[in-house]
Amino acid sequence: MFSKYDIIVVGAGHAGCEAAAAAANMGSKVLLVTMNMQTIAQMSCNPAMGGIAKGQIVREIDALGGYSGIVSDKSMIQFRMLNKSKGPGMWSPRTQNDRHLFAQTWRELLENTPNVDFWQDSVNSLLVSRGTVCGVVTGMGLEIQAKSVIITSGTFLNGVIHVGEKQFGGGRMGEKGATGITEQLVELGFEADRLKTGTPPRVDGRSLDYSKMEIQEGDEEIVGFSYLPIQKITAAQQRCCWITHTSQEVHDILKTGFDKSPMYQGRIQGTGPRYCPSIEDKINRFAERERHQLFVEPEGWNTHEIYVNGFSTSLPEEVQFDALRRVPGFENCKFFRPGYAIEYDYFPPTQLKFTLETKLIENLYFAGQINGTTGYEEAACQGLMAGINAHRKTHELEPVILKRSDAYIGVLIDDLINKGTDEPYRMFTSRAEYRTILRQDNADLRLTELGHSIGLAKEDRMRLVEEKINQINHTRSVLKSFPVEPKEVDELLIAKGSSPLNEKTRAEKVLLRPNIGLKELVHQLPNLAKEINCTNELVLEQVEIQTKYEVYIEKEKELVHKMAALEDLIIPDSFNYEKLSALSAEAKQKFIKIRPRTLGQASRISGVNPSDVQILMVYMGR
Repeated sequence: MFSKYDIIVVGAGHAGCEAAAAAANMGSKVLLVTMNMQTIAQMSCNPAMGGIAKGQIVREIDALGGYSGIVSDKSMIQFRMLNKSKGPGMWSPRTQNDRHLFAQTWRELLENTPNVDFWQDSVNSLLVSRGTVCGVVTGMGLEIQAKSVIITSGTFLNGVIHVGEKQFGGGRMGEKGATGITEQLVELGFEADRLKTGTPPRVDGRSLDYSKMEIQEGDEEIVGFSYLPIQKITAAQQRCCWITHTSQEVHDILKTGFDKSPMYQGRIQGTGPRYCPSIEDKINRFAERERHQLFVEPEGWNTHEIYVNGFSTSLPEEVQFDALRRVPGFENCKFFRPGYAIEYDYFPPTQLKFTLETKLIENLYFAGQINGTTGYEEAACQGLMAGINAHRKTHELEPVILKRSDAYIGVLIDDLINKGTDEPYRMFTSRAEYRTILRQDNADLRLTELGHSIGLAKEDRMRLVEEKINQINHTRSVLKSFPVEPKEVDELLIAKGSSPLNEKTRAEKVLLRPNIGLKELVHQLPNLAKEINCTNELVLEQVEIQTKYEVYIEKEKELVHKMAALEDLIIPDSFNYEKLSALSAEAKQKFIKIRPRTLGQASRISGVNPSDVQILMVYMGR
């Protein structure tokens, strides 16, 4: 019935979809196994993509040739560029999406991707022979052979859903969990643990009074995620979101349910996400706050369903309902379904190589929440990298490993493998030490050439990047030499609160002044516009950023160069840490467990001191 596949992907969430698409687009024969063909690429939690640091990840996925950016742009109902008041290293795109259109678009893309087959079934165990995975066994008892397997199980491994004192098995509300895989992997020597996450109630938008809330409109300029020319909605077509707040009265009602809360009664053992806490977590941890912000988000174009962002909870449904009805605008709200918590198995990611292949079982890869992350974007980028590396190993090619200075994706994977995580990991700009380089606006300049060289980013992407680079170089060259007379720009400078020119200068020097943008300068100087001969706003934005932040960018590149020296010092696989008596006990234990590939990686492991790294260098003859 089944021929042997190059790669089997288990699970069709965000990680599984990107893994299947990447491997298939590069030439592997892929089978995507999912328990429900109707929930491929389901947005299980909020109907949105991107946000702070997450938006950078989606643009990196797109630059490499993945699909998340395209799907997000095609299904967006609102776009916002967050953190615009800060420096460009902090700008983060975010889309509000139509939940059903998002999943439908993903499925259509996958079905139109050659080399992807589908099978609706559960996977209960793996076929393993002599330390190498060689296929899967499904719930129907079918044995399907493959050279590699990528597990992207999300929250389904031994998933348990909690609503107040009620609990029942499930990987998502209305869907059964997955059993068998954890138990087999533990028998094979893997370490497993439990995490939990939660989701808020969904309500009927027709029952809300929006006049009591603060409206939150989208941007006038719709940038989106994909670097391809995707047809997007106009600013006028965007759906609005709203903001409202809890109150002390709301908090007091919620507290009445604490005695039935699965979290406070010890029924939930897993650790929840620190940076996306439940509402009961918030009022407990931040008791001094009288109110908390709630974002009221529509779930799509043609539905009245509303996602109450910020009100994640597992309290009894009647407590949820009574409390939410005290929130301004929600006095007459009707529930579609209550919020709930879900507890599930994950495998601490220190058990992985940088390719996301497991150290214990060859050709077995983990991606997404199975590695302890939270969020669609974090899952999707892991799926992409697992798909790339599973394909390349299957075809006897060198792995693709992104460094911390290459991409936020590299930061995420490096953090997971070196530091591990005992709580759901979420990406932030603060996690990236090179965020001036790793901006959302230049992901194509950083990564598309790599994506093209490995056969993932198509020729049209590469041509767009080459054209963009040429336009950037030409525009910067013109700015360096174009003469500007005081009378030509003084009006603009004064209007922007800048002092007038004393003498003739170059356009680049004018642009370096605070509050002066390149688009304004080009508009003020028609001859400059003619010489530049470029109306591409993304090119003009890129030139402005590179010009204004050149000193900071160069300093960061120098730091990258200095740190690269440690990254080039390879530690042999056979290195015996036991013989290094001078190492601290913790460092020795971590080195033996993680087996760092380089001195750079060794230096970033949690609990390792600079003196431990120096001892390693001495023993390696450095």
